[in-house]
Amino acid sequence: MAHFTNAEFKSRQKKTIQELERRGLHGLLMFKQESMYYLTGYETFGYCFFQAMYLGADGKIFLLTRLPDAIVAREISILAHKDIHVWTNLPDANPSLDLKRLLESRRVKETRIGVEYDAYGLTGAIYRKLSAALTDFCLPEDASDLVSRLRFVKSPTEIGYIRKAAALADRALVCANRMTMAGAHEGDILAAMQSEIFRGGGDWPGNDQIIGAGRRALLGRYVSGRQTLKKNDQMTIEWAGSYLRYHAAMMRTLVIGKAKPRQRKMHDIAVEAHRASAAALKPGNTCGDVFAAYARVCDKHGMRKHRQTATGYSMGAVFQPTWMDWPMFYKDNPTVIEAGNTFFIHSVLCDEGTGLATAPGQSYVVTNKGAQPLSKSSLDLVIND
Repeated sequence: MAHFTNAEFKSRQKKTIQELERRGLHGLLMFKQESMYYLTGYETFGYCFFQAMYLGADGKIFLLTRLPDAIVAREISILAHKDIHVWTNLPDANPSLDLKRLLESRRVKETRIGVEYDAYGLTGAIYRKLSAALTDFCLPEDASDLVSRLRFVKSPTEIGYIRKAAALADRALVCANRMTMAGAHEGDILAAMQSEIFRGGGDWPGNDQIIGAGRRALLGRYVSGRQTLKKNDQMTIEWAGSYLRYHAAMMRTLVIGKAKPRQRKMHDIAVEAHRASAAALKPGNTCGDVFAAYARVCDKHGMRKHRQTATGYSMGAVFQPTWMDWPMFYKDNPTVIEAGNTFFIHSVLCDEGTGLATAPGQSYVVTNKGAQPLSKSSLDLVIND
């Protein structure tokens, strides 16, 4: 039931092992659900509890998780049943000690092993118990970036899934454009957009779909409480098509009735900045170069105080609580862009003084010739009477 061939999974594991060897590590202890999915096809929301996967430089792999998630792993991943281990909730349960016993059988004592410390599944409480279990046993060191860097360049199959996600995002925008009018309810718009994604075979996204009218159009975050749209309102939406966990995000600010001249001007500047960022999104440039293009256009038009401190991030197969992947577009980020990368560019301007916002955004795949938009939707300002 895994969404890739065994050959692709084995190739990913081989590249991970090569990187372990390059770094002089005996193995990698993973707490990122993204890494587990990438290497084996195993997916779950069970990382809200303790779970860990280990891949040794010798190619041996195992998963330690709870029973419901072990059943999932047996059914949908390429892991052998013998390599899936269960820890059980009990008053005195300490799965870090179960993990240590499994590591002992892999002969990691007194060796250097990489650990994904920067992971949503590794809470402070879990870290304390893990650290205690590994003290005087092995030599753990931070390798949070190891699999993330391998995931950065997508395979042709992965890019195909992201293209499918982008098509679903386009379909959701058609619903939003049609429904955004005076008297419409934000909840109905959200429901229609996500319904369209589900109908197309898509998934829940990695974080909340953002919607906000009036001054909430400036927020750039989902907040609870739905509103009814009014004449001459503005509404910002940010959503993502998600297909087999692969994401393609989009963003727009829509206007009802009549757009203020200031908002039209902000939108034109934001689109110019967006196109400048997309032009900078090419192999050999850095993520900092993409942000610099956005900032340069905004500042040239007197919008410095209204721009953001980041203008997008990588897209990939990610899990809650966010669809943002590594790396991000911010000032001086030295990460070099490569062919096969996929990114979301959002060119947001928020004027808190006037209460106006604009937010054109869409996803791209990087080719040898530069950035190719994954969306077929226009960046033109949508105004519904």
